Amino acid sequence: MFVDEITLKVEAGSGGDGCTSFRREKFVPMGGPDGGNGGRGSDIIFQVDEGLKTLIDLRYMKNIKGNRGIHGKGANKYGANAEDVIIKVPVGTTIIDLDTNLIIADLVNKDSHVVVAKGGRGGRGNKAFATHDNPAPKFSEKGEPGEIKLIRCELKMLADVGLVGFPSVGKSTLLSQISASKPKIAAYHFTTLAPNLGVVRLKNHKSFVMADLPGLIEGASNGIGLGDRFLKHAMRTKILIHIIDMSGSEGRNPIEDYKTIRSELEKYSEKLANKYEIIVANKMDLEESITNLENFKKVYKDKKVFPISAMNNDGIEELLEYTMNMLEKINSDKIYQDSELESHMIFKFKEEKPYTIEKDGNIWVIKGEKIEKLFDMTKFNEDEAVLRFARKLRGMGVEEELEKMGAKRGDEVQIKDYIFEFKE
Repeated sequence: MFVDEITLKVEAGSGGDGCTSFRREKFVPMGGPDGGNGGRGSDIIFQVDEGLKTLIDLRYMKNIKGNRGIHGKGANKYGANAEDVIIKVPVGTTIIDLDTNLIIADLVNKDSHVVVAKGGRGGRGNKAFATHDNPAPKFSEKGEPGEIKLIRCELKMLADVGLVGFPSVGKSTLLSQISASKPKIAAYHFTTLAPNLGVVRLKNHKSFVMADLPGLIEGASNGIGLGDRFLKHAMRTKILIHIIDMSGSEGRNPIEDYKTIRSELEKYSEKLANKYEIIVANKMDLEESITNLENFKKVYKDKKVFPISAMNNDGIEELLEYTMNMLEKINSDKIYQDSELESHMIFKFKEEKPYTIEKDGNIWVIKGEKIEKLFDMTKFNEDEAVLRFARKLRGMGVEEELEKMGAKRGDEVQIKDYIFEFKE
């Protein structure tokens, strides 16, 4: 089964907890803190595997979870880092963060890999918090939560040339004639249910990769038929070969066919519509084709048209040589703008506060990534850890902001799913 689009939830591993521990040795009555740090949680890494041609292996992996780092121990023993989780994907896989709609990575090289979700760092043990003023801290940190992302993986197959056109115009027949590809061919619409790739080799030993895409119909760009699902595969191509049934054997008009497909390409993507195009008049072995080709050239006077018969292998050599020459002149073009990539830097005015406070009924709700991370890493069963948490909030101005907004001592304050009492 060909699968070219999958939505997944990925959860990197949380860091291991730090340890609260003190030396207990004979003849060392005042042993200091010796709690070790926790280990790092596992990253979720997507890596290219050239042997894969579809995303079907991800179909049953709706939720990918990393492993937690090992907790720190006493005697200054640090926890081990968790082993990273590596997910194999085909060349040409694009990974999109659905929360931001930005592209995390476009894996187009055989050795490409990317960290999609980063594991949390290990929590610090109490040894790490020892200072001159507090040489024996009685608290440590919990591990940092790993990143959680909802992503979409899209496979856009890598090919130099893409074949487009209505169903049953001879795209698969042409590919079978010029490459070792064995696409399914039959006299009914939508024989091609998935893109087929073929390597085309010329007599001068030069070669290129051609993709036969499922046939387009009117409305394909809006989801009608099969073609819209596979137009994305044409985005990576340098050249589109537009095949037209010049015989009109199914009662269609070749001029209107060309106009319709061009319209669908333009509606789908301006970048796709602007790719270099070669027009091929197929089925020239049939009677009506010569007259139809003359009429077609009258309407599209500025278009170069290659008449061929894919069935009889006529005119194909000239077409391939022309295609190869054009490929050598055309540079590869990026299919994504920098602004679409997650690595693209956008400068914004710095926010006054790294948190928000809203009142929901009688409860003051505090939200903010920094505060929520601090909350997750605090051990509330250790008194000094609780005091440190309160001190950090006060340093961020949370207490002062609550008072400005009218909060009174004894009011309830919520962070994430937990509710506290606002007090001195």
